[in-house]
Amino acid sequence: MQIHQAEYNIGQVIYHKYHNFRGVIVDVDAEFSADDEWYEAHAKNNPPKDKPWYHVIVDDGSSIAYVSEQNISSDLSDLEVHNPMLLDMLATNGQGQYRTLQTLN
Repeated sequence: MQIHQAEYNIGQVIYHKYHNFRGVIVDVDAEFSADDEWYEAHAKNNPPKDKPWYHVIVDDGSSIAYVSEQNISSDLSDLEVHNPMLLDMLATNGQGQYRTLQTLN
């Protein structure tokens, strides 16, 4: 099995190309880790399961999305992400950039 390096990092702000939302990455899976039922119901455009998937706190909401690498791009706007869960997971510099609150395993 080939391991693909993630293109995006925890704390990076992204834009979802198909669902038109911004968000900040809070976790990365080396490959798809949900079940086939979830994939069939939610994964549009048949994104590859063997490439990185990201847990993203959605801007202007209170949810976390699970998105494939092929469906996102970097958001370079420097706008803050607004979500009540965000500051429980990441710290901000006030200019649309985020970092982890603690060292991760």
